[in-house]
Amino acid sequence: MRHSVIAAASLALLIGAGAAHAAMPGYITAAIADKNRPAEDTARDADRKPAEMLKFAGAKPGDVVVDLIPGKNYFSRLFAAAVGPNGHVYSFEPTEFDAEFAKFHIPVPTGTLPNYPNDTFIHASIAKLPIPQQADVIWTSQNYHDLHDSFAGPVDLPTFNKAVYDALKPGGIFIVLDHAALPGSGISATDTLHRIDPAVVKKEVTAAGFKFVGESKVLRNPADPHTALVFDKSIRGHTDQFIYKFQKPRK
Repeated sequence: MRHSVIAAASLALLIGAGAAHAAMPGYITAAIADKNRPAEDTARDADRKPAEMLKFAGAKPGDVVVDLIPGKNYFSRLFAAAVGPNGHVYSFEPTEFDAEFAKFHIPVPTGTLPNYPNDTFIHASIAKLPIPQQADVIWTSQNYHDLHDSFAGPVDLPTFNKAVYDALKPGGIFIVLDHAALPGSGISATDTLHRIDPAVVKKEVTAAGFKFVGESKVLRNPADPHTALVFDKSIRGHTDQFIYKFQKPRK
């Protein structure tokens, strides 16, 4: 009997895993398998969970996506592959970060993302957020906290969040992924630990008119003490990260 129960449980797990895999849209699995993705990106997939991220964001073929402060373009490439030739991605590099990037001799990219002609770089003020067309999805990962820091201005967050709201189509989605700080800590750790209290993000974004519509917990890590710098070797790549989904009302 015991062996039968174990076998049945194992079969259920296999069926569940198969169903979960089958439920992942083909354009997402194709985006992750895209041969143009560099090895540096694919090496991070185990920690960054790209399939779950793309599915949660909801970007689909033909959509317009804005990747705010794209870093090394890990997510930009995924979005560009997912939305396909009939969609478009704007990798938005804020002018507010120019001085900080200059310190580390990081050049500001222009033109289109190599190997992804449907991904265009925009270099402009993030507080104004000028993009050529309204977006279906606006995404920012591990950077919202930086907008509160002195090197970025700091950015006026009410103005920024209203600009995001205006840049989206009715029903459009705004995703904020960031490193979690201790509950109740507000913005006190944004510059020191590169973390932010999730409650602050929810309050600031909904104040612009957005509706909070969901959270993904696939990058949550309760073992993170929330007191270490996110670049510390003890926690880097495994910080407790919250992923919030906000929606612009459809009117």
